[in-house]
Amino acid sequence: MEFGIFNLMGYRTGGASTHQILHEAVEMTKLADQGGIGMAWFAEHHFSNYGICASPLIMAAHCAPQTKNIKLATGILVLPLYSPARLVSEIAMVDSLSEGRLVLGIGTGYQPFEFERFGADLSQSKELFTEFVEIIEQGLTQEFVEFRGKHLWLPKTHISARPYGSKPEIWVAGHAPQIHQEAARRGYPMIVNGRFQTIDEVARNRPLLRDVLAGQGVDPDTLHWGLLRYCCVADSREDALDFAENARWQLRVAGALRRREEVQKGHMIMGDTPFPNEQTLEQILDSQMIGDVETCIQRGVEEIRKTGVNHISLYFQLGDYGHDRAMRSLERFITEVIPGIEKELGPLSQVPSAPQPATGSGSTFNRATA
Repeated sequence: MEFGIFNLMGYRTGGASTHQILHEAVEMTKLADQGGIGMAWFAEHHFSNYGICASPLIMAAHCAPQTKNIKLATGILVLPLYSPARLVSEIAMVDSLSEGRLVLGIGTGYQPFEFERFGADLSQSKELFTEFVEIIEQGLTQEFVEFRGKHLWLPKTHISARPYGSKPEIWVAGHAPQIHQEAARRGYPMIVNGRFQTIDEVARNRPLLRDVLAGQGVDPDTLHWGLLRYCCVADSREDALDFAENARWQLRVAGALRRREEVQKGHMIMGDTPFPNEQTLEQILDSQMIGDVETCIQRGVEEIRKTGVNHISLYFQLGDYGHDRAMRSLERFITEVIPGIEKELGPLSQVPSAPQPATGSGSTFNRATA
């Protein structure tokens, strides 16, 4: 079991420059590396303030010489928006530049707002995904690629850029059964977005993913999966509520872009409209690692035990929740929360990847700041 950080790189109000936003993500990644966090993810989004990073591969290449151990993950590459031959060459280049620390997070994408501006058809994204995966597999394991599919065609082509060693680790992101089946067939880990679900609700993903593996003739005990969640080691209740409100804003914008209900004012996509069955801020606090140190320890222990997850990637900086506070929260997570979790569970690297029965916990839940 390992933790990661997820860099969305968006903004809620104007004023910050592109340089500042990207530099803050680099600083978060460097701190995570120094603190022994396992992975840093870099989101890909286009044409809105929801996220300004157009190339997770460029971010990974930029962070490689500034870090030592942390894995650098694309979170995610929206495959249907790329040229496959160019993409596989760039993947190999970044893996070589990072000396094998690249993790390839891939998916279909979900925002019509982005697809229409690339002239791409979102309705074909899952079929395109499957064909892209075959080209990526060939290109990273063989020197020549040759492919004829329904959507993609590539004559016999030499991919001159080669990975650092073997192909990078590949993760599949999303919730669609079709892409989970493709991941199961190829032995790829899967990562899902827990959003504001409770820990018990998130834990229900595990048997569903095990069923996908079994349905593809794969041993379900080989399941390797991850979660995307929210985290704030808060200094006060007001701090925790502010983070939760920014997290809710982020999910509102994502939902609006998914449903093609975005409200645009100038160049800004707004997050003012509640989404259906929206959680209150109190409910968000009750489901996430948001609160004081003891609350975050308790939530982390409970989530790891109940889900048997292999990886949890955490949002620390969102919307108007500023960089200085996010850096302090991450530092406290590294120096106080992780040691508290390991006191309960033992070294994270040795935590079994299966749900564990609860035992007596020494943590005290503090509602005063949660």
